Formats: sequence, C-alpha cells, structure tokens
Amino acid sequence: MTPQELRTFCLSFNAAVEDFPFNPETSVFKVLGKLFALTSLDARPLTVNLKCDPDDAVRLRGEYPGLIVPGWHMNKRHWNTVTVDGELPDRLVRELVEDSYDLVVAGLPRADRLRLDRP
Repeated sequence: MTPQELRTFCLSFNAAVEDFPFNPETSVFKVLGKLFALTSLDARPLTVNLKCDPDDAVRLRGEYPGLIVPGWHMNKRHWNTVTVDGELPDRLVRELVEDSYDLVVAGLPRADRLRLDRP
C-alpha cells in the first residue's frame, strides 16, 4: 500500500477528515474529532498507528512480529503501530484501518453514531 492509497482509504470512511495538529508531516485521520489513524506519510518504512481491540492487538503482534508492534507514543493496550511496506497483505492493512475506524465510531455518543448512519 502506498502512502497515497493509505490516505485515500482513510478518507473514504463516512465523516473522516485529515488533520495536522502536531506538525505538517504527521497526518491524523479523525471521525467527528476522534483519532482513528496516525501516520507520517513520508516516513520509510511507512507505518500507521491504529486503534485495536486489546485481545486482537496482542494476537496480531504475535502473528506479525516486527510488522505489528505496540502503538508508538500511544496506549499500548489499545493501539498498534502497523508497518505498511508491502510485507503485510493490503487486505489485512485495510481491515485493520476499518476496525480502528469502527472502534472509534462505537465509542462516540449515540446521537453522533446515528448521524453517521444517515446518507
């Protein structure tokens, strides 16, 4: 997955926006103000921090050592840093991004979740 493909995919979700609250190099993808992906699109290797169910986070780190690690500068229980350099299947990366988005949406107030469901 290229940096542009990652950006495009993150922005494909309902109400997703890209923000740069830390510096111009760090893309923060949010849904209704809540972070679901954080990456430096110019970094090599390309990595992205994604929210993850704690049990799945541990399992994924075991299945993909070195490619999926505890979230850098994040709550290690709930976040993974995923290396997006071609060693992981693009399908898996897309699933992890989508899972992160879904987890963040699930934590939003009910009224916000309902607003996202409307076309």
